[in-house]
Amino acid sequence: MLTLTENARDIVKRYTDHPDTPEDAGLRITSTAEAQLAVTTADQPVDGDQLVEQDGAKVYLDADAAQQLDDKVLDAGIDEAGNVQFGLLTQA
Repeated sequence: MLTLTENARDIVKRYTDHPDTPEDAGLRITSTAEAQLAVTTADQPVDGDQLVEQDGAKVYLDADAAQQLDDKVLDAGIDEAGNVQFGLLTQA
C-alpha cells in the first residue's frame, strides 16, 4: 500500500486542512488514459477509491492508481517558484 513521507503528509494537510474544507477533503490520485497519474484535491472520495491516511493526511486512489502505487512512497516538496512537486520512491 502507498505510504507518505513526512513532507508529503505536511503538504497534503496544508492543502486540505482548512476550516472551510470538508472533513473528508484529501488529495486524489487517478490513473489517466496515457498511463500517467493525475493529482487533484478532492472534497471526498469517489466510490471505489482506496484511502491512504497518515497522521491526518488523506490520499484517495482510484483502483488503477492503487494498483500502480502499491509498493511506492509518495514524496513532495516545494520548488523555488513555490510550486508543489510530487515524486514517487520505491518502498524498501
